[in-house]
Amino acid sequence: MIMAVSFRLMLLTGMAMCVVGCGSRNEAPQADAARLETPAAGLATADSRPVIACFGDSLSAGFGLEGGKSYPEVLQQLVDKKGYRYRVVNLGVSGDTTTNGVERLETVLAVKPAIVILEFGGNDGLRGLPVASSEKNLSVMVERLQKSGARVVLAGMSLPLNYGAEYIKSFENIFVTVAKKYKLVRIPFLLEGVGGHADLVQQDGIHPTEQGTQIVATTVMKFLEPILDK
Repeated sequence: MIMAVSFRLMLLTGMAMCVVGCGSRNEAPQADAARLETPAAGLATADSRPVIACFGDSLSAGFGLEGGKSYPEVLQQLVDKKGYRYRVVNLGVSGDTTTNGVERLETVLAVKPAIVILEFGGNDGLRGLPVASSEKNLSVMVERLQKSGARVVLAGMSLPLNYGAEYIKSFENIFVTVAKKYKLVRIPFLLEGVGGHADLVQQDGIHPTEQGTQIVATTVMKFLEPILDK
């Protein structure tokens, strides 16, 4: 599905900043890195609730936001409010590609998730990486996660117009193909209702503001709730 032109225009505006913010794992803000250490460090927690792991890049990590404001943390509030007993774990790392996701599989498997919100691919697309490689990496992650017993929810993304209609269509089709192949719940566009809205994205034109993050979490909850058990 080709996403709204307005969002792509916003992507073009923020492109240079996004490559810096999303494209290098070593350039993620220190606050993000510190916050992301928490799930791994707390594996011995006495919390027995099944885990929803938000496994992805800067959009999961909460790039540019204060601690406690990332979409996984807002998602936890929504889950609690609706009476579902799950623990949401943020396993997002700014700058990660699908290759990095494959390399970090043991991290997500270590928390023994019941459900994984899989959010990778944006950085692959921004770097113009072969879609076949991205699709293969997503497939590897899905297969390993499903083999562990986890349900996978796949988050879709899009790209700026200057990447060309053919590449954009091929990129967007990755998520459709993988979801269909593995019978996954698919979020067509993670930034639905946020991308293209200047008041809901940061100055880079990509990453959601605190208000935008609330919408992202609500979108995720819409697709997640049907598979939750009370």
